[in-house]
Amino acid sequence: MPELPEVETIRRSLEPHLVGQQITAVQVFRPRQLKNVTPVELNRRLVGRRIAELGRRGKYLLVNLEGGEVLVVHLRMTGRLLFYPQGAAVTPYTRLLMALTPPAQLHLHDMRSFAMVFLTTSEALPSLPGLVSLGPEPLGPAFTPQGLGKALAKHRGPIKNVLLAQRVVAGLGNIYADEALFRAGISPLRPANTLTAEEVTRLFTGIRAVLQEAIAAGGTSIRDYVNGQGAPGAFQRQLAVYGRKGEPCRRCGTLLMGGRLAGRSTVFCPKCQL
Repeated sequence: MPELPEVETIRRSLEPHLVGQQITAVQVFRPRQLKNVTPVELNRRLVGRRIAELGRRGKYLLVNLEGGEVLVVHLRMTGRLLFYPQGAAVTPYTRLLMALTPPAQLHLHDMRSFAMVFLTTSEALPSLPGLVSLGPEPLGPAFTPQGLGKALAKHRGPIKNVLLAQRVVAGLGNIYADEALFRAGISPLRPANTLTAEEVTRLFTGIRAVLQEAIAAGGTSIRDYVNGQGAPGAFQRQLAVYGRKGEPCRRCGTLLMGGRLAGRSTVFCPKCQL
């Protein structure tokens, strides 16, 4: 599933090509992926409008249109947003096609059809289901060590589960939770409310650093992820623990352990992470 760095990379790769484009038609090939709007209403509210800017909230991509409409996309497991300056043929996995200033097109491809599309307004955006309960943006000013510590103190569950729930911090997923916890030297099994102030600060620093480095590398491509131009990311080459169960820790040489937390694969170093 694309996490914050992947969605931010997609946003950055699409924005120069989409801003100013006028939507001329919208084709929906899998209506059930529209969560709060019908295909007819989607066309009525989008066609003729120009794209003003692209934003992001957590793992959600926000396509802001002139006039206040906002198209919200969550790519889930296998979704891809791809820009074609000369248009492209529809494939068996094309779920939505947005025709822009001819001949450009924006396609939503999704092999497993889990991606979600919402249509809302800029005023109603904060109360959209999925966004209303999101925690602060980890790369923004609202995310602080003090705020993180207060939020974690309210939870007795494993720290990794708390990070994945999106209420404490927005946009973290399985990959970057594992990586941030490794950098902080904290076991993913630790009860969240047992972290010391020093550990919270290390975790805060680890979260920010790994996200910034992943964005700089264009995200992590393990299976399906590519940016808006179809190019894969490169951060998978820098992963310290994720996907490396049974391999030696890059820091101490101990074999990395793995298991499942809340149904998610989890990898950590039993020596470096306490």
